[in-house]
Amino acid sequence: MKTNRFFALFLALVLSLSLFPTAYAAGDGKPELPADPDILAKAALLVDANTGAVAYAKNEHQELYPASLTKIMTALLTLEAIDAGKLSMDQELTATATALEGLSSDGSSAGIKVGETMSVRNLLYCMLVVSANEACDILAEAVSGSVSAFVAAMNAKAAELGCENTHFANPNGLHDPQHYTSAWDMYLITKAAMEYPDFMTICDTAAYTVPATNLSGERKLYTTNHLLSNWRVIGYRNTEAHGIKTGSTDAAGHCLVSSAMRGSLHFISVILGADRVVENGVGNIRSFSETTRMFNYGFDNFTYKTIVEEKEVIQEVAVSLSKMDHVTVHPAKDIEVLLPKVLGAGDLERTITLEAPVEAPVEKGQKLGTMVLSYDDVTYASVDLLASFDVEASKLMTFWRDVKVFFAKTSVRVGIIVLVVLIVVLVLCKLLFGRRRYRYGRSVSRRGGGNYRGRRRH
Repeated sequence: MKTNRFFALFLALVLSLSLFPTAYAAGDGKPELPADPDILAKAALLVDANTGAVAYAKNEHQELYPASLTKIMTALLTLEAIDAGKLSMDQELTATATALEGLSSDGSSAGIKVGETMSVRNLLYCMLVVSANEACDILAEAVSGSVSAFVAAMNAKAAELGCENTHFANPNGLHDPQHYTSAWDMYLITKAAMEYPDFMTICDTAAYTVPATNLSGERKLYTTNHLLSNWRVIGYRNTEAHGIKTGSTDAAGHCLVSSAMRGSLHFISVILGADRVVENGVGNIRSFSETTRMFNYGFDNFTYKTIVEEKEVIQEVAVSLSKMDHVTVHPAKDIEVLLPKVLGAGDLERTITLEAPVEAPVEKGQKLGTMVLSYDDVTYASVDLLASFDVEASKLMTFWRDVKVFFAKTSVRVGIIVLVVLIVVLVLCKLLFGRRRYRYGRSVSRRGGGNYRGRRRH
């Protein structure tokens, strides 16, 4: 019987471990976080599009050359101009000589000629699908009047978005020593551009036909993004990927900004400075292969979890000036975050900062503190803590508090001291001068007695 009971307990333990497959580091009882994927690029970044949580980062603030990723900013400013009514998607623009001068003959192009007329929409497709450099400068002149003015607007927008390691020298990304950005800054720029539905529609296009113009027949455009299509190169197609922009120069290496969705998860990725290598006799453009590997790392190891609920009572807070000596606090809202799958809400450290004691009256919903939830120095959320109910103030306690506060003031204390000193001085003066007047009064009385002229009695 004892053997059977022991076997049953052992079996239950094994089943419980299999049902809750949380990985723990040996010896310390803490969950073991997913291994670093060590993405092969100068810089890499993987951010949750829904919450802004960083799932992976490598040299994300390092200044590097972006090549044609620059065109994301050019698209953003163009779409802002359309939104402001300065341009329209169907507005026809004519390519000027100044827009096409100085462009590299071997750079990406849609073959647009001086004097050719094309709509803003089709110029955006040329710029974002086949990375046409001339389309950038045509749009730049239309938005700002000149390429130089547009570049100034690019830098101003970068600063507005919080980019701290970015400086643009042109709208297309052709190499310039003063033209640089970082993976984090490119994420900020891309996130802003993604707020415009037309941006993702165009960036997620594998093939597009530009209608005939005044100087050309129709053009068939095929994306340079191998995650979206096998038309140019096979082996990189990723059906979960959507957009966004490729870039490459000798100085920048191979760069890619992309996004991908699987279930409820949506990631934005940035890779800067990847190499093109030959592995086992097969060429590998790592900007594409490493982006897919980074997406898989995110999808396989992260999920959304509710780590705190609004209804949860967090703690009691002492209350003064009331017959009720405490009030409870709760989170301002439910908090759902992107979390490694091996972590649960109970694994997170809670750092609570409260006003204590708090003086009545306290109103329900009044902020009384904050709570930060973290794990291994990574902060996952911060939430305000609110009073769960009203607490009325006691009039008597408030009165005595006010009295104490009044008499605690330095000016009042000094005034009281001065008043006491004055009273003491007055009392001493009265005592001193009062005695003198009394003594002098008695001696006058005696002299007056010497002048008495009444009849003496014998």
